[in-house]
Amino acid sequence: MLAVFALVFVVLPIVEITVAIQVAHHIGGADTIGLLVLFSIAGAWLARREGFSVLRRMRDQVDNGVVPTNELIDGALVFAGGVLLFVPGFVTGALGLVLLFPPSRFAARSALKRRFRGRVYRLGPGGPSGPGGVIDV
Repeated sequence: MLAVFALVFVVLPIVEITVAIQVAHHIGGADTIGLLVLFSIAGAWLARREGFSVLRRMRDQVDNGVVPTNELIDGALVFAGGVLLFVPGFVTGALGLVLLFPPSRFAARSALKRRFRGRVYRLGPGGPSGPGGVIDV
């Protein structure tokens, strides 16, 4: 867990600053800032569009009596992509764009499902809580 915090709060800012400096050397400082602002605006618009699309699919699943598991995961991935796009930086912007596009989001969703498959319990009759789903204390 400490390694994740070190990665997010130490390594990522260093990488973002390095990339921004390299981009500024090639296109100029003002253009770099303009590009970062454009990434944030376009990312907010795309995240909103994809978020409403996921919400509509989720509503359709619930109306059909199906638990919207894939849509819930997609909603979390779209939110994460929107947050990454809102954070100024080229690396986080690229990661955010990857999470907002449906084909790459499908791959990320599949990877998340594989990662957490063994950690999810189904509760019900005969489940881990005993017969009838009753926990005796």
